[in-house]
Amino acid sequence: MKKEIKSIYYIRVFAMMMVVLVHVTAPYSHLFSPNTIQHMSYHFLNNIVRVEAGLFIMLVGIVFFYNYRNREWTPKVLFDYFRKRVVYILIPYVVWCIIYEADAIHYNHKVFDLAGIIDNIIDGGSKYQLHFISLVVQFYLIFPVLMFIVQKSAFLRKYLWLVGIVLEFVYYFANLKYQLVTGPFFMSTIAAFLLGAWIGLHYEELAAKVTRTKTVWLFFAFLSMAIPYVLIRYQNAFNTRVPIPEELYKLIGIGFLVVGGWFFFNLCERFVTAFAETTTLKIKNIAYYSFGFYLMHPYVITQVNIYFPIRDGWYSWHFMIFFQYLLVAVICYFVIWWFHRFIPFASFVYGKLPKNAPLFWQVQKPDEKGPEVYPVSNEGYRKET
Repeated sequence: MKKEIKSIYYIRVFAMMMVVLVHVTAPYSHLFSPNTIQHMSYHFLNNIVRVEAGLFIMLVGIVFFYNYRNREWTPKVLFDYFRKRVVYILIPYVVWCIIYEADAIHYNHKVFDLAGIIDNIIDGGSKYQLHFISLVVQFYLIFPVLMFIVQKSAFLRKYLWLVGIVLEFVYYFANLKYQLVTGPFFMSTIAAFLLGAWIGLHYEELAAKVTRTKTVWLFFAFLSMAIPYVLIRYQNAFNTRVPIPEELYKLIGIGFLVVGGWFFFNLCERFVTAFAETTTLKIKNIAYYSFGFYLMHPYVITQVNIYFPIRDGWYSWHFMIFFQYLLVAVICYFVIWWFHRFIPFASFVYGKLPKNAPLFWQVQKPDEKGPEVYPVSNEGYRKET
């Protein structure tokens, strides 16, 4: 029986909380004047947590390559693979596209246009975060082919993370010159995906090498990529462009996601060994809702802004922005939990969910009993595939 990769649950929680923070803090760009301390500080916070994009893509690579690394691609396996992607990803995605389209029509932000709605569903244009799902779907489609190729090449299996960096770098400049693709395309984040693939293929070996010292050094390595990338991004957006080669800037950007992903993998492996098993089970319970968080949080942010708006004055912004962040996270969790607990087929709305629906603080190890705790079965906490 394969070992469960428990660190992915911590990574998923990090990623889902970061993506909420990105969108909650986004109003800084028009509430503060450029080059003020407030504007620069919130830009830094808003951009450094964008490592979440790489974390989500890396997780796809880890889970897929780990679960399928020793499996033969029979017609039954292939059918089951695509069936799960349709049921747990595409159906919830379409449901939320329709919700966002209906919401925009209700508030008179757009008029009903069936052809436009279909186009938005195809390219992820129904809401600002949904374009990312189209990238993920592309990885789902190409994964069986990539897995077949990787299984045939020892070189690729050993250097997959490096191959990903080279492919993304070359694609970026080829597309810049020839304008091959204009919409979201998987090659734009292939480095993070193949980093995850490399981790999934060699998980046991890599996890055994995780140490506290290595994790600390990786943290500084991540900062060495993240800080220059965010500062250059700010300068280019609001002041005179920094006179560095575009190739160097792109490599720093790739390093921001790749080194960041590798750091968070090591950090979360440390968490698994440092924290009690019940803590990891509680994190796992929250992590099951990460896809639901990703789908619904913009809708919740809009409603929170209506009922708890940010008033004029710096004190209102600094307090309300973090109050809104906390409120959005809490509302998302309890809405998803309520659907999970009481509504049949909630997986069609929020993605794959376990059989049982305890609140995260109620989760106990399977051999522990408690009258106030919903039963927690082994099936309910099986690995995702």
